[in-house]
Amino acid sequence: MRATVAGLSFPLRLPSAGPARATAAAVVGQIDDYALPRLAHPDAPMLVVVGGSTGAGKSTLVNSLVRAPVSAAGVLRPTTRAPVLVCHPTDTRWFRSDRLLGGLPRTTAAAAATDRDTDPRRLTIMAAPALPPGLAFLDAPDIDSVVAANRELSDQLFAAADLWLFLTTPARYADAVPWRLLHTARERGTVVALVLSRVLPEATAELVELLGELLIANDLASLPLFVLPETRVDGQGQLPDAATGPLRSWFDGLAGDPATRAGVIRYTLNGTLAAVPPRLAELAAAAAEQLAAAEGLAEQVGLAYGVARGTVERGVRDGALRLAEPAPDQRAPVDEFARALRTTIGGWRDRVAVLTGRRAGPRHRRTAVESGLVTLVGSAATDAAEQTGLAWRAHPAGSALLTGDLPDQPAPPGAPAGSELTRRLHRVAREWQTDDLLERVNGLLDDEARRWLDRLDGAPLDAAPAQRLREVAVALERARVAARLTADQVVPAEPADTVDQAEAEEPAEDVEQPAGPAPVGERVE
Repeated sequence: MRATVAGLSFPLRLPSAGPARATAAAVVGQIDDYALPRLAHPDAPMLVVVGGSTGAGKSTLVNSLVRAPVSAAGVLRPTTRAPVLVCHPTDTRWFRSDRLLGGLPRTTAAAAATDRDTDPRRLTIMAAPALPPGLAFLDAPDIDSVVAANRELSDQLFAAADLWLFLTTPARYADAVPWRLLHTARERGTVVALVLSRVLPEATAELVELLGELLIANDLASLPLFVLPETRVDGQGQLPDAATGPLRSWFDGLAGDPATRAGVIRYTLNGTLAAVPPRLAELAAAAAEQLAAAEGLAEQVGLAYGVARGTVERGVRDGALRLAEPAPDQRAPVDEFARALRTTIGGWRDRVAVLTGRRAGPRHRRTAVESGLVTLVGSAATDAAEQTGLAWRAHPAGSALLTGDLPDQPAPPGAPAGSELTRRLHRVAREWQTDDLLERVNGLLDDEARRWLDRLDGAPLDAAPAQRLREVAVALERARVAARLTADQVVPAEPADTVDQAEAEEPAEDVEQPAGPAPVGERVE
């Protein structure tokens, strides 16, 4: 599947081309960054990517969950300029290699402290002994960062996650960007946990209700929801245990139960693979559009230059260009093509005779032949170029090719009677006695047509790419079903309480103590 998608090209500027290129890049990226590494190493630690809105407190939460100041936090925006991955010391071997997110350079905390390399894509690997084995957190840049590169990197990191931990705030929870990411997670089948942070205690109930309504309206009611109160951080920049306790307990449960952790991984892997065939179908449709457009543009070239060839052949064979009989002292045989060059050339011969008072000699006749041939072929080629240009300008893809604003494209074909064609025509005309003269003239027209067709380079030559995409989509879906990735699916235990535990009253002895924030709705397994 990767080889098929990576080999696609959408060079013609059609409405579907840009989205298709983005889709192809996203598919290849997720294959490289998540599907292949996870399929090859299903026992690798579960990767939780922590992302969300600007100022939501992602770095502070990561520091609090791992109980160490591993990710810089502060008031400057964006704070997280490069991704930081935190795991248990025994798990660092999984992330130091390029198996996961192979396109990102690696470094360690010690090296980053002295290294002057400020590559924003550099992934810093840090160890935190307080974090249980089998679980890793990756602090990603803001999803709504003002820096485009940060947003792109954030999308890439989310695509490599087994679980998304998504943070938002009372001021940003209704923004469009967070919901776009949440919808993307749903389409991919990724496990997501939602955190509403920096909530004033007196506004908790109202905000949870409003956010719950939005989740239900967006078919995301099954997401586990945690609430972090507005509170002070300690000297290490960490939140109080009372604020993060339910969320930490939830993750400890994931890390401590291999079956549950494997269930999350399989759930997300299955969702990732299930989301690919529809995207391959989109790419197949776009490839088919490229082929149809290329065939249409090529057909216009063929029609125009076919007419040009017919014009030249009729001019030769019907006597439009006919050479006068040779002088009495000229005994050399004259082939059929040369004898046909008389009508148009006769005008040149007569003018020469009137001006000089004598019959035109062989040199003048040869000059007239050359001029007449250049005029006839050049005129036919010019007409063909004009007709092709008109047809291409009427087509969205052809118009873009004519402007010459596409990368790696030669200048658009100009007037075909230009200097190079004229020189070649004169050279051919000087050899008019040869038997293959007409064939050579047609070859010149074919070369002019090829200059147009060269601009279609990269477009599909047949329906094979689209057909291959459809075949790969079917094969992938069959393999996914056969793998039974959804069998014995274990979904993370739902949190059960939406109130800040520090503010909650002691429950009665006969009431079961909730384990964490309550889900907005029931998860569909």
